[in-house]
Amino acid sequence: MKGVLSALLKPFARACKEFDLLAEGDRVAVALSGGKDSASLLDLMLAYRERAGFPYEVVAVHVVGTAAGFPDLTGILAPWLEARGVEYRFVPLEFPPEELLPPDCFRCSWNRRKALFLAADALGCNKLALGHHADDVAVTALMNLLFTGRLETLEPKVEFFGGRITVIRPLVYIPAKDLAAYARTAGTPLAPPCPYGRDANRQKVEDFLRSFGPRQQAHIRANLWRIAIKGTGVGGARHRTTRADSGGVLGEER
Repeated sequence: MKGVLSALLKPFARACKEFDLLAEGDRVAVALSGGKDSASLLDLMLAYRERAGFPYEVVAVHVVGTAAGFPDLTGILAPWLEARGVEYRFVPLEFPPEELLPPDCFRCSWNRRKALFLAADALGCNKLALGHHADDVAVTALMNLLFTGRLETLEPKVEFFGGRITVIRPLVYIPAKDLAAYARTAGTPLAPPCPYGRDANRQKVEDFLRSFGPRQQAHIRANLWRIAIKGTGVGGARHRTTRADSGGVLGEER
C-alpha cells in the first residue's frame, strides 16, 4: 500500500507545487463522498503533510445524502476516519421545500456543493479540496467542446467569495485507474453507485475515452489539458462567485 501511495504522491505534489494549492497555515476541508477518488484524496492530503515542508490542517467533510434517497454511509466512514486520526464532520444534504425529489444530477450536485461550502466556512477552512482526477478533467473538456462549443475544463484552483474559500483539485494529474488501484490495496470503503444512474452523455464520453489504450488515453488527457487551460491563465487562482458554481452561499449571492 505504501508503495502505491508513494507513487501517487509524485503527481499529487506536482499539482500542489505547480498551482500553489497548499500553503502554511491552511485549513483544508476535504470533500469525502465515500468513493475511491475522495478517499484517496484524503489519504494523499494526510500523507503529503509529512513532506510538504510546512504545516496545514485537514478536516474531512461528508455530505449525508439520505434526504435524496442515498444510503447512509456514516456507520462505515466514521470508524475508517477515526482509524486515520483525522478530524471529520458529517453534514446533511438539504433541499428547498419546493424541490422535487429525487433531484436531477445538476440540482443534487449544486446542493451538495452548497453544503460543502457552508461546512467549510463553519469549520474555519480557507480551502476546499475536491477529488476530480485526470480523467474527469479530460471528460469535462470533451463535454464542453461537444455540447457548448467551448474547450474549457475543471481548474486546479478557483477562489470563491472574494478569496474566502479556495477550491483546489490536487488530483488533476492522477488517472482514475491509479486511484482505483490504490483504493483496492488500501481497503478503502467504497460508496455504492448513485441509485438514480449517471448522466447519459457523460457516460458516453467516458466510454469513448476508455475505448483507447492506456498510452493513447494518457496522450489524449495531456493534449486536452494543455489546450483547455491555454486560454484560462491557470497557474494562479481564478476568482468566481457565480451562483451555479458556489451554491449562492456565504452572503455572496442568494
